[in-house]
Order: sequence, then structure tokens, then C-alpha cells
Amino acid sequence: MTASQFIAPIVGTSERQTQNTIQLLDEGATVPFIARYRKEMTGQLDEVQILAIKEQYQKFQEVEKRREAILKSIEEQGKLTPELRKLLENTYHLQSLEDIYLPYKPKRKTRATMAIEKGLEPLAQVIFSGKEGNPERLAEKYLNDQVASVNDALQGARDIMAEWISETTEARNKMRFAFERTAIITSKVKKGKQEEGAKYRDYFDFSEPLNKIPSHRLLAIRRGEEEGFLNIDISPDEEQAIEYLDRLFVKGLPACKDQQEQTVSDAYKRLLKPSIETEFSNLSKEKADKYAIQIFTENLRQLLLASPLGQKRVLAIDPGFRTGCKVVCLDSQGNLLADTVIYPFDKRLEAEATILNLVKKHQIQAVAIGNGTAGRETEDFIKSGPLGPNSGISGVAIYMVSEQGASIYSASEVARDEFPDKDVTVRGAVSIGRRLMDPLAELVKIDPKSIGVGQYQHDVEQNMLKGALDAVVESCVNSVGVNLNTASKHLLQYVSGLGPALAKNIVAYRAQNGDFKSRQQLLKVPRLGGKAFEQAAGFLRIENADNPLDNSAVHPESYPVVEKMAKDLGTNVAELMRKPELRRQINPQKYVSASTGLLTLQDIVKELEKPSRDPRETIVAFEFDSRVRKPEDLHEGMVLPGIVTNITAFGAFVDIGVKQDGLVHVSQMANRFIKDPNEVVKLQQHVTVKVTEVDLSRKRIALTMKL
Repeated sequence: MTASQFIAPIVGTSERQTQNTIQLLDEGATVPFIARYRKEMTGQLDEVQILAIKEQYQKFQEVEKRREAILKSIEEQGKLTPELRKLLENTYHLQSLEDIYLPYKPKRKTRATMAIEKGLEPLAQVIFSGKEGNPERLAEKYLNDQVASVNDALQGARDIMAEWISETTEARNKMRFAFERTAIITSKVKKGKQEEGAKYRDYFDFSEPLNKIPSHRLLAIRRGEEEGFLNIDISPDEEQAIEYLDRLFVKGLPACKDQQEQTVSDAYKRLLKPSIETEFSNLSKEKADKYAIQIFTENLRQLLLASPLGQKRVLAIDPGFRTGCKVVCLDSQGNLLADTVIYPFDKRLEAEATILNLVKKHQIQAVAIGNGTAGRETEDFIKSGPLGPNSGISGVAIYMVSEQGASIYSASEVARDEFPDKDVTVRGAVSIGRRLMDPLAELVKIDPKSIGVGQYQHDVEQNMLKGALDAVVESCVNSVGVNLNTASKHLLQYVSGLGPALAKNIVAYRAQNGDFKSRQQLLKVPRLGGKAFEQAAGFLRIENADNPLDNSAVHPESYPVVEKMAKDLGTNVAELMRKPELRRQINPQKYVSASTGLLTLQDIVKELEKPSRDPRETIVAFEFDSRVRKPEDLHEGMVLPGIVTNITAFGAFVDIGVKQDGLVHVSQMANRFIKDPNEVVKLQQHVTVKVTEVDLSRKRIALTMKL
């Protein structure tokens, strides 16, 4: 079976689509490039489908690699029969391969191997067949210096048979069936850990069917176990599980059945149950991880694609009471123009004068205020003082900006490289301002786990999480496009086909040679060859380029067809892009060729209409209710505006301006059943909520959107 034959049914694509996608991946194409510029080959597969094929292809390759290792191991033992080889070569699931390999897997010393060394294997074979009427009498023949009694001989035979049972594929599959249907996960508090592990008290005596437990609950229990407060057990119905095994292995004469029943019980409790429990523990953890990562990646995508202010001159403030407010001014490209500290709560008039002077001097168009400590108070100061109704300043919009992750950036190597002579407070304020201008360009500098969205991100498998988050960042960066002459190396490294080394080389080349005038100039960048150019060029934009297509998503490989369209209409490319009456005359069907399909041509025409269009929505200013500043100001029944700050499997957290987010449980999101909170809300969405409960002692605020 080929990779495409195996993968296609799993991901729900045709064999041709799958094979072509695999071919492109093998050639070094990235997921964004394949989705955007190879639609004819894939039959218009989107990034999600292409990524699914990529993941399954990696798993297929892992199975192939493991199969080769197993074949080599069994062959070296001299036990590889033609039938066994055929069985292994036609097995495509890792677990099934391991089951087949289990009897041949080199073992450490076990009770069974020690019994075999004592010469008890023939006795075990006779009892296992069920053909011996008197196992005790037969066992007398196997007494020797190492086997002192009949009981010892029979015990050794049972140990051998128990291992045979535990290594039988059919027995293991029966146990998996039992676990799948009836397994219960149970957690109990460890002795003497009640007080220390109080935050896990909901799980001190807890049980739930394994196939129904939600991801967040499983990860919470696993964390409690990891921290040493809980003991976890996963068990199916024991009586039913042993009954399954009895039907398979208890047979023959009554005297043998007695030995076989003892063996089955021992095989289940000592070998099969622990082994399959570990397997299902890992499987359930993997499933919970995938779901948690799915939530995290969706949140991250929404955050990265949050509405940008755009290229405006910004004054950004990192608020503070005792240490003052750190203020920076940025030009429209995000470059630092000035920085200072003001003390609006101690020296108000002086602070007002400073802000007013900075706004006028640097022609500030917007103010970004961090939403952390003193954020609301700083916003009040700005709105009532330097930018108040009597200030003489108008048209300067004021925005509250999430500080989540800004402190991580401030102390990072990235920030030190950008501002080696500035302290962390200035770097933090710069990050707040830039995050308003372009959330995507700024957030790519921060480890996504520090951004503060998702659930249990530190508990899931970290390599899986990193791969998923990197894929989301890459997808977002390439869907928006990147300005080649202003982008940082941190943003450029996520452009299709580049990576950290080429991104660094591009920035170095730009610093030495000035702005890029054309995409073709990229080929002069050290180590940036034809393949990297093919993958990256369509996602890079050059404003005011000699060729207007260089500031569009039209790939350079398609420039000739656009030039042909323009020529056929008696005009040039710039005019074609400028005049809709000309574009309406284009018949894409006329330009279909072996190298350019209709889907690509339709994309080209769309791009000519709106070149380099940013897919993100326009930013909207937001204001909290002035009546509330802290949780003590809240009371049940209050209806307040809020911003969605995080989305989990069980609901959404909403900032209502009291420095502590409230929870809208999934059951409180709408007057209908909601399975996934993303059906109703998106990150950074402005919502109206009602307070249903305020628990100050537990620091919990319950909200509802059922107004």
C-alpha cells in the first residue's frame, strides 16, 4: 500500500490529491505555498487539509521506519518466516506492528523466562493445549535441582502461559475492547496531601468513564498526579475482562481448565491490565493534548489576526502607580522616537504637560495604554487631561492594549537585540505600542505559550504544541503578507521557505544595500536560492516597486500571464490594476495553459482588483463601564461591556475592567446548546455580559451572555 492509498481515507481526500500533496511536500514546498499557489495540483485543498496530510505522512514514515527495525531484529534472531514477513509488510498501524513483534522482542529476565530456563516450557505447552487429565502427576516429571515441588512446577508453567496470553494479539485486542467500552478513570488524594493539594479537592475522590471525560478535566487530573497530590487508576470492568480471556484460553479437560483459569486471572492482573492501562493512559493524554492544542491554536490564530491600527504614529504607555508610567513615541514604522517616565498620580500637571508636548512634537495619531496595573486609571488621566475636551487636541484615538507577554518580550534576547541601551520598562512600552499598530508583527517575537491564551499549555506534549503553534504563526504571517522592506527578521523567518538564517541574511542585505526595489533582487541575498525564492516571493510585498505586481500576492511565476492580459487589452500592468473597466474584460479561460490553470487565473484576477489587501478587520476602540474598577464594585445583575481574552473548552474569559477576568460558562453563552465556545465568540471580541455571581474569597466572577 502506498502512502497516498493509506492516508487518503483518513483525511478524506482523493488519492490523487493526496499523492500530489505528498509530492510537493517531498520537493520542499510549504503548506501555505501549496494552498495558495498549487491549487490545480491539490484540487483546491485548504491549509487544514494539507496539514492533515503532512501529519499523516510523517506518521506513515515513522511506521515504515519502525517496520524496517522490527524486520531486522526478527531476522537477526533467525525467526523471520515468509508468512511473518508478509504479515509485517502488510501492517500499517504502529500498535499492530508492536503487537506482532511482542513475542520476538528481546526481554529482560521475567518469571516466564526463568521458568523456561528451568525446563518447564513443555509442561506449559501440554496444560495450555488442555489435553492433560492430571497436570499434577505430569508435573512430577519436571522436578529437578531448580524445581523443588509440584506446586513450583505448576507455578512456573502458569508463568509461561501467562506471558503467552499477554503477548497474543487477540488477547490484547480483547482487552483494548474492554478498556474502550468500560474503562473508568479514578483519582484519589494521596495520604497526607489533603491540605497541600487543596486546589485539586474536586478530584480527591473522583471517577468518570474514560471515553467521556473532557480534555480539560483529564489534564487537570494528570497535573495533580504529576505534582504528587493524586493517584490515578484506569480500569475496565475486571469480571468482564477476565471473562473475555476465559472464552479464548480456557479449554480442554477439566483438570487443565483449573490451571488455565488461574493463569488467565494472573495474566490479566499482572501483565495485561498494567500494559493496556499504560496504553490507554497515553492515548487519552494524546487525545486531550490534541484537543487542548486545537483550542490554543485557534485562540492564537484569532489573536495574531486581530485588527491592526496600521502605520500610524503612536504614543504608548506602560502604566504604573509607584514606579510611574513609561511613555514612548513611535513613528509609523514602529521605530522609537522618544521615551520618558511620567507620574500622573503624584505630579499630574507635569505629566499632562509632558504628554501634550510629545503628542504635538511627534504628531501622534493614537495612544496605546497597557491594560495591566493602573491601566484604567491611566486611561482616565489621558482622557480627562492632556487629551481631554479642553486640551485643544482632537482626532487622537485611545486604545487599551493587552500586556500579556509584553514582560516576556522585554527581557528576551530579541528585545535586547532591538534596544540594547534601553531597560525592560521602555522595551515593554514599545511592545505595547507596536502591538496596537500590528499585533501579528509584534506577537511573533514572543513565545506563544506566554501570550496567555489556551488551557493547560504547559501540560500538553511540548513538541506537538510547538509544531502546531509554529504552523499557525506561519499560516497567519503568510495569509497577511509581509512588507519586505520593513519586516523584522523575527517576522520574516515565518515567511514560507525562509526560516531564521535566510531572514537574518535578508535584513543584513537590506541594511547594506538599502530597500529592495524588486522581488527578483531577493536572489542576490546570500544563500537564498531558487527554491526558497519560489516558496517565499508571493508572500513578500514591496511598496512602490518598479513592478506593481511586486506589491501583490501574484506569484512572479505568473507575471508573464498578467503581462499578456495587459498586452491583449492594449495597456500595461499598472493601468490594468488601476482600472476596473479593463479588468472586467479579462476572460480567465483564455489564458489557461499547461503551467497555469483556471483556479490560479481566477486568483490572479481577484488579486489585481485588490492587490495586497489585508484580510484583517478594521480596529474598533473600546471603553469599559466607568462604574467598575475592582471586583468589589461588582454586584449581581450588572450589565457590562467586556472583551473576550481567552477561550477554553468550558467557556470564555471576559475582561470587564476589574483586573480579574470573569468566566462565561459555555452553558451561559446562548439560549441554545453550544458545543464549542468558538461558535459564539472570538478572541478580542467586544461583548455585553451580565454578572451572575461574585466570589471574592475564591477570586471568581461568573458572567452570562443570556441577557
